[in-house]
Amino acid sequence: MSERFDPAQADTRWQAAWDDAQCFKADDASAKPRSYVLEMFPYPSGRIHIGHVRNYTMGDVLARYKRMKGFEVLHPMGWDAFGMPAENAAMEKGVHPGGWTRENIANMKAQLKRLGFALDWSRELATCEPEYYGHEQALFLDLYEGGLVYRKESAVNWDPVDQTVLANEQVIDGRGWRSGALVEKRKLNQWFLKITDFADELLEGLGSLDKWPEKVRTMQENWIGKSQGLQFRFKPANFDSEIEVYSTRPDTIFGASFVAVAAEHPVAQQVAANSADAQAFIEECKRGGTTAAELETAEKLGFDTGFKVRHPFTGAELPVYIANFVLMEYGTGAVMAVPGHDQRDFEFATKYKLPILRVVAASADDADKPFEGEAEAGDGVCVHSDFLNGMSVEEAKAAVIARAESEGWGEGKTVWRLRDWGVSRQRYWGTPIPFIHCEVCGVVPVPKKQLPVTLPEDVDFATPGNPLVRHPTWKHVDCPQCGKAARRETDTLDTFVDSSWYFLRFASQPEDRPFDPAQIAQWLPVEQYIGGIEHAILHLLYARFWTRALAHIGKIDVKEPFASLFTQGMVTHEVYSRKADGREIYFGPSEIERTADGATLKEDGQPVTVGKVIKMSKSKKNVVDPDEIVATYGADAIRWFMLSDSPPERDLPWSEAGIEGCARFVQRLWRLFGQHDATAEGEDKAIDRKTHQTVAAVAEDIELLGFNKAVARIYELTGAVEKAKPSASRSAAIRTLLLLIAPMMPHLAEEAYATFGEGLVADAAWPEVDPALLVEDEVTIAVQVKGKLRDTLTVAKGTAREELEALALASEKVQRALDGAEIRKVIVVPDRLVNLVA
Repeated sequence: MSERFDPAQADTRWQAAWDDAQCFKADDASAKPRSYVLEMFPYPSGRIHIGHVRNYTMGDVLARYKRMKGFEVLHPMGWDAFGMPAENAAMEKGVHPGGWTRENIANMKAQLKRLGFALDWSRELATCEPEYYGHEQALFLDLYEGGLVYRKESAVNWDPVDQTVLANEQVIDGRGWRSGALVEKRKLNQWFLKITDFADELLEGLGSLDKWPEKVRTMQENWIGKSQGLQFRFKPANFDSEIEVYSTRPDTIFGASFVAVAAEHPVAQQVAANSADAQAFIEECKRGGTTAAELETAEKLGFDTGFKVRHPFTGAELPVYIANFVLMEYGTGAVMAVPGHDQRDFEFATKYKLPILRVVAASADDADKPFEGEAEAGDGVCVHSDFLNGMSVEEAKAAVIARAESEGWGEGKTVWRLRDWGVSRQRYWGTPIPFIHCEVCGVVPVPKKQLPVTLPEDVDFATPGNPLVRHPTWKHVDCPQCGKAARRETDTLDTFVDSSWYFLRFASQPEDRPFDPAQIAQWLPVEQYIGGIEHAILHLLYARFWTRALAHIGKIDVKEPFASLFTQGMVTHEVYSRKADGREIYFGPSEIERTADGATLKEDGQPVTVGKVIKMSKSKKNVVDPDEIVATYGADAIRWFMLSDSPPERDLPWSEAGIEGCARFVQRLWRLFGQHDATAEGEDKAIDRKTHQTVAAVAEDIELLGFNKAVARIYELTGAVEKAKPSASRSAAIRTLLLLIAPMMPHLAEEAYATFGEGLVADAAWPEVDPALLVEDEVTIAVQVKGKLRDTLTVAKGTAREELEALALASEKVQRALDGAEIRKVIVVPDRLVNLVA
């Protein structure tokens, strides 16, 4: 073996060898047990970042380990390739979204290959290719035929700059997440998927996902939002219409001091028809927040309609307001406002000087306790509430619902926060929705034999808006039913649809249909899914919904797509900056020279401010280029760094010292592997035991994704082997150590394994463990004199009390501590302790 391991040569050589041997191509016909390992596929932005490297390294270690354990492993890679960034690039750079996307895919694929990931590239897919999205269109039509797709007019978040509908989660502080434009509310005909039909199933299914993080399950549970309460009607006092509301807290009904309706509510529209001021207020509401989270923090604004309704119990007249914090899409579009026990109502009532009544208190003695600047939404007993006084919240809820039902003005009802999924997007770079609009036949599905409906290539992005609407020919088509002139649907699907079934296509890729159910049954559910916590709600919920929906219409037998989920932490880096011309200028790590006192800019040698360690971002320039790291230190060093130190669920601070230390360890292992001697003789029982214990522990750590623990054990075994004297046991330990690091540092492992003449380490088996060597047969005994530790003894496990006492008394350190004093008592705890009392 050469003196040093050369990653520049070894990395490319072994990557080529794996490709030539097709080591990582999954075999659908294999009789081996199966393991499907999947990391969330990336958006092809042009460059992979360090966060990608961490994510994919974790999955790669597990996939390689499973392969060594005898599993047929499916570990694929693809590209979540549709979406607005490509259209933005088209507008800004004058390029076609397809060309921009495919060029980015080629660059990122090359980057991933340089890191040596054990991926089955034969199953690579990109959601922007017709051979993928054509099957998606077919599935969409299947769901339509199954009654799970419909079209209706709906209020939407409209980005006036990007000229498209945004999901609630894409609206940040009232602005479009990409354009930064103030979002407007509009009504458009939209396509919807009936996810609400599966609300109960999706909620109950969370109970079976015991290998998912509790935090993620709670987030999904809250998003689905099952609640039980009272739906009832307020009788009008001075106008013609009843106002229906829903409340999860009917126990607080005696605290109601006003009713608030959404700007789109019929009562609001009735008022606006005769009031310019009301119409102006409604227009202002349309320009306001569109998400529930935003409405929590926005200033609460209202317009007094002059209408009043009667309280169902007291008959008191309550004013009706149009309010900016009520959404028509939630519940009935009207709320019973109880300021004392709901913070939004409290803020509104404070602003408009409306009564704030306490009707729930910690105890009856606190019935008249004043509010301290905010509502109190907690539990307690009912006060100032007539027949409810003294009841608990739950008792009062039941009592009010019972009265409402018996008197005919309301009913108990279960409602959900979850809303049907609006999937229409007014943009080009997405999956065309496969429907045709005919003036005679209405909305007609595209016949499946005409799929895929492909995107036109000749599109113009000079004008904002959806190029499909403006295209001179693409949208013009004959109706498949009557043959008359018709037009294609110009909306495309939300890109979350693309990622809601890609894991199925990875598992099965027939040309004539989306997948083969028999192959899906072989591979699904995904054994281990890995990705960021930012996808905890929407992507994972939508993927669960699509899987259940496809099972519902008989396409597959799987209901939950991901058996186990792991959400990795981010890679972080400190920020370097300097103020200039009144603004903060940021510098990248490669521009900085660290000093004992801080940091300087290499260009001018002047100090820069070292900021907090935060998530890497382009805007702060605190990013590290994986290609530069691989070129400098090799793929295995960066892989090892990603697994070291921090638990994988926590953030990992990047450090130059850390990656340099990893590179040194690569060379340290290389030197140790060079000491392997197949002809060595002699047994070293201690090193044998240490080796087998490490094998068992590292296997358990990898299974549990405790990579940092596995790394620590490998460091420990390395140190022990280095110190051991030459023997057959030591050489066996070196070979075993090589196999242990193979999933983590595969290039180094292959280079060393080649000198053993045993083929590819990628095809090697995980080391066997001798159970007898996992049991310690020696123990360390603490010897105390007058309660203070004076010596330790290493003895055979189970050594008799008398022998332990004799060994302790024979110790020179113990005799010095006794200094001739008489021993009054000897306390022996077998396998643990000898205490001499003098």
